[in-house]
Amino acid sequence: MNQSAFPSFKNHFLIALPGLRDGIFTHSITYLCEHDDQGAMGIVINHPLGMEVDEILEQLEIDGQIFDHREPVFAGGPVHTDRGFVLHRRDHQHWQASIEVTDTVALTTSLDILEAIALNRGPSQCLIALGYAGWDAGQLEEEIQNNTWLTLPASEEVLFNVPSDQKVDAALAALGITFSQLGSDSGHA
Repeated sequence: MNQSAFPSFKNHFLIALPGLRDGIFTHSITYLCEHDDQGAMGIVINHPLGMEVDEILEQLEIDGQIFDHREPVFAGGPVHTDRGFVLHRRDHQHWQASIEVTDTVALTTSLDILEAIALNRGPSQCLIALGYAGWDAGQLEEEIQNNTWLTLPASEEVLFNVPSDQKVDAALAALGITFSQLGSDSGHA
């Protein structure tokens, strides 16, 4: 398949179509942080793990920690589920291991951001996940061609402000549809 026929879907949402019933990806919305001819990487943003950020911060035993982080921790994907990934607004802070997704959104994997969050000095908005979703070169393009995913430009409102159980329909609202209107043969926007 000719990969150059596909644009980069970096800073896009991938919404799993109803035909995809593969564990973590069932009824999922994934935010793509990277996508080029080498592959793609993203974070599933709507499947809470049943734990709060405080639980992760407590395990890190950070001195001076402030326990008031009741936000959910998400199952970010099936790869490296033992590693934390912080999807956040790019405020004025700089973190040790970040990738710039857009001018206003970044993904950070270093401990310094979690320490800052524990002390209420972190980014203005963030989403913390364990694990990520990854695709080899050409794999995502093939899955899109096979109508596994619906793609659409990401919205920071959906990313950071919409409750997890409403993210899929909130993203689809930009197209004037809801998840229940999708068929397994739907394509990309």
